[in-house]
Amino acid sequence: MAAWFGAVAVLGLGACGTQVAGEGDDGVPSASASEPLPWTTMQPSTVTGVRLGEDGRTLLIDMQVPSGACACVRELKAALTDPVKNTVRVQITFASPSGDRASGCTKETPATAKVTLPAPLGDQDVIVDNYTHFTRDGAKPPALRLCGELGCTPPATGCTPASYEQALKAVGAPQHTYRDSEKCAGEWLVMDFSWRTGPACGDTTDPACTSRLGDRWYFRATKEGWEPILEGSAGGCRQVQRREPDFPTELCESLAPLPSSLHPNYPPASAPGAQ
Repeated sequence: MAAWFGAVAVLGLGACGTQVAGEGDDGVPSASASEPLPWTTMQPSTVTGVRLGEDGRTLLIDMQVPSGACACVRELKAALTDPVKNTVRVQITFASPSGDRASGCTKETPATAKVTLPAPLGDQDVIVDNYTHFTRDGAKPPALRLCGELGCTPPATGCTPASYEQALKAVGAPQHTYRDSEKCAGEWLVMDFSWRTGPACGDTTDPACTSRLGDRWYFRATKEGWEPILEGSAGGCRQVQRREPDFPTELCESLAPLPSSLHPNYPPASAPGAQ
């Protein structure tokens, strides 16, 4: 039994960047005595900010990179890629052994990369690693402003279709959701929306193709967009005005309860809390 255990190679973290192999029962190393951990090319998990240098051409890009007891990052660099209209595109890369937890690079730390543009940035936006978008519009120099999911200039909160799309994002509505109805007045909104369930097929007579789930949400307007107040399937105003007494009666008094086929949590009339 002791010989069996001795034959098992036990790998542990030795010197930084290496794995040390155990020995077999004959005293011969079961693997090379010191195996270097692979360093692979990576991109940062998060780009946290972009600043513009005093020359108007230098971008300082802040990010999170792997860290640990040993060196976890090398060859950190920012490179310009093919630009698109009115946009500078930058790619961040570095090498790291953090793909192997044995490296000890299991934490993160801030880092900054620098790239110099061929000409001043002007009014161009900056996109880092294809998806993180920054703009000078509305920013506090020298920092650029990080744009959100709705872009750099999201629609103003109001009774408009674009604004309703922002409200759907605010409550995490499922993909391919469609709006069933909206009642909107200035700073207040109630919206019903639904989404198809079941297999995708073209037979509209098949209940599996036309079944739906749905929801109802109430919102108030803020500077950042529509803010969810309450999710509820009951009709009338009692439910929402318990939470927000200022919610306008004219927006909720005619609401009918959501059918149970739309709202899976809709309580039957006899259930506590049913309106």
